[in-house]
Amino acid sequence: MKSLDDLLLLGDPCLYQVCEPVIQEELPLVKTWVADMDNVMKQIRERYHFGRAIAAPQLGIMKRLIYMNIDKPVVFINPELTGLSDEKFELWDDCMSFPNLLVRVSRHASLTINYLDENWQPQRWHMTGSLSELLQHEYDHLNGILCTMRAIDEKSFKWRP
Repeated sequence: MKSLDDLLLLGDPCLYQVCEPVIQEELPLVKTWVADMDNVMKQIRERYHFGRAIAAPQLGIMKRLIYMNIDKPVVFINPELTGLSDEKFELWDDCMSFPNLLVRVSRHASLTINYLDENWQPQRWHMTGSLSELLQHEYDHLNGILCTMRAIDEKSFKWRP
């Protein structure tokens, strides 16, 4: 089982790679990957007191897979974002791969995410506000983009209090 020691940190070249889609034959592996992601997220929550979702590449699993657990666990396989709103908002973003750094970014206020669930069934979810922001952050990981690359300007960085 992967642990906090397996979490890739800022500067690791894997974090800047575009991930491959999960193929249906890999579905049995998804359960293991998600268990690893859940374990690391629990450790982040315990140590840093944040963490609502994690993307597979943060653990070196170079697949288009996101795991979110706020009220209940949700697995997003091969997600696609559509319907990104013109309206945006700014926030201080955090990331498990650099847990003490906050980055000021601008995100779309709403979006629709199309994905396959852990049973390989197509799903669609319209999200607004903090969920929209969260999924944009995790989706960026699948494309090798970190929130540091989306900083509003050169002064958009600060240490977590």
